[in-house]
Amino acid sequence: MSNKSAVAEFYKNRHILITGATGFMGKVLIEKLLRSCPKLSTIYLLVRPKKGKKPNERLEDIVNCPVFDKLRDQPDGETLLNKIYCIAGDITQPNLNLSNDDEKTLKDNVELVFHMAANVRFDQPLKSAVLLNTGGTKNLLDLACAFKQLKIFIHVSTSYCHCNEVKLEEKLYKAPHDPRKILDLVTWMDDETLKTLTPKLLKKSPNTYAYTKCLTEQLVSEYASKLPLVITRPSIVTAAWREPIPGWVDNLNGPTGLLVGAGKGVIRSMHCDPSLEANMVPVDSAINSLLLIGWKEGTDPSRDLKVYHVTSNNDNVISWGEALDVGRKHFYDNPFSVCLWYPGGSIKSNYWYHAIAVFFLHIIPAYLVDFLMVLTGNKPFLVRTQKRIQNGLEVLQYYTTRPWYFYNENLDKIWRELSNIDKEIFFTDRLKIDYNQYILNYVLGARKYCVHEEPETIPYARKVLKRLFYLDLTKNIILGLVFFWIFSYYVSGFITKLDNRTIFNNNTILG
Repeated sequence: MSNKSAVAEFYKNRHILITGATGFMGKVLIEKLLRSCPKLSTIYLLVRPKKGKKPNERLEDIVNCPVFDKLRDQPDGETLLNKIYCIAGDITQPNLNLSNDDEKTLKDNVELVFHMAANVRFDQPLKSAVLLNTGGTKNLLDLACAFKQLKIFIHVSTSYCHCNEVKLEEKLYKAPHDPRKILDLVTWMDDETLKTLTPKLLKKSPNTYAYTKCLTEQLVSEYASKLPLVITRPSIVTAAWREPIPGWVDNLNGPTGLLVGAGKGVIRSMHCDPSLEANMVPVDSAINSLLLIGWKEGTDPSRDLKVYHVTSNNDNVISWGEALDVGRKHFYDNPFSVCLWYPGGSIKSNYWYHAIAVFFLHIIPAYLVDFLMVLTGNKPFLVRTQKRIQNGLEVLQYYTTRPWYFYNENLDKIWRELSNIDKEIFFTDRLKIDYNQYILNYVLGARKYCVHEEPETIPYARKVLKRLFYLDLTKNIILGLVFFWIFSYYVSGFITKLDNRTIFNNNTILG
C-alpha cells in the first residue's frame, strides 16, 4: 500500500476558489488545505471591503489569526501562505464586481470551488438574506459557467434547510417558492411590505436563513446540466476537535453563545429537551469532510448532482442534557474573570416553566440592574442585551426541542474507501471523540478566543466565582426571608380576620 495520501495528491497543483474565507469554516479550510495539501498551486479568496478595510487588509487579518500559528511554525509556513491570492470582489454584485484581470485569472485557472459565503444570522431581514445567500450563489454560478478547468463546484448548505422533514435524506427537495421569482420580488418590493409578507413566505421555515438556504439548493440544482456540482449539508458546526488548535472557535453563534452567556450569568434558563441528540460536528471534522467530497467528486465527476450530509447521526452521539452537564462541570473549573452574576439556572423541557424562569431570572434582574445604572449616572445596557439574547435563544430553542435525523450514507461510503493514511490526515471518524475532553477544550477555547481571557487568569477567575457564589447565596437567603415575611404577614392577617369574623358571629348569636 502506498504511503502517499491520495487526497493530497488530488489537490496537487490545483487552483482553488473559496468564498466565505473570512468566516469560521473558511479559515479552517484555508489552513487545512495549505498544511495537508502543500503542493497545491493557488488558493483564490474572494474578499470584499468591509468596515473601512480593503480586501488585502482583511486578508492580513485572516492569516494573522491564531488558527494559522501551527502552519507558521513550519519551516515552509510563510512560503505556503504566499499561495493565497486575494481577489477583490462582492458576491452580491453581478459578475462579482471583479476587475477584468481577476475575472480572466479565475476563468482560466479555477478547478475547484468551495462556496461557503453566507449570512448565517438567523434574524436577518428577508431581503438581505435572499440577496446574499440566494442571489450571491446565482452570481457565482453564472461566473463559474465560464471556468474552463472546473472539476467540481461544492456548495455548502445546511442540514436544517428543510425543517418540515423529520428525516432528511441525501436528496434534493423542492423549495416552497421559485428562487428566481423571490429574487426578483425582493429587488422591487419596499422593505415595509416585504417585512409584512415575510411570515407568509417562510411558512414552516423557522427563520430567513433556513428559508434562503432552501431556495438556494433548488437554484443550484438548476445548474446541474451546465456544471459539475455537489451540495453539502453540515449540521451545527462547533469548536475544533483536533486541528489546528483543539477547542478553537472565533464566534458566538449557536452553542458557543449559549456557553458564554450562561458562563457570564446572563443566561439562566433555556427551553430544551435534554434527551434529544445534539447534532454537532467539530469544524475540523466538517472541513475534512468537504475536502474528501471534493476529492471524490472531482476525481469522478458526473452530471448527477449528489447531496452529502456532514452530520453526526448514529456515531458516538451525545444528548443536549449530557453536553450541558459536562459543560457545566468544566465551566465551574474554568470560569470567566468577568461575570454579571453567579452562573446558574438549568434547561427546561416545559415551555411555560421556562417562560416563568425567564421573567424572574432574566427580565426582572435586567430592569433592576439598568435602574441602578441610571441612578448612578451610567448608561443602561442589560435590558437591551437580554432582548438580543432572548431572540438568539428563541432561534436556538427551535432546534433543541425537536428530534432530527439525517441520513449520511454518502460520506460514510467515502470514509470506508479511504486508505489508512488518508483516514489519519483527513479524519472524520467521530466514534473517536472523547466528549469529556472535547467539551473541556471547547470551554477553554471559547474562554481564550471569544472572551479573550488567557489561561493564566483562571486562578483569579475561580476566586471571583467563589465570591459570586456567596453573593448569590446571600441574595437567595434575603429573598427567601422576604417571601417568608410576606407570606407570614398575609397568613397572620388572614387568621386575624378569620378570628374577628368568628368572634363577631359568636356575639351575634349570643345577642
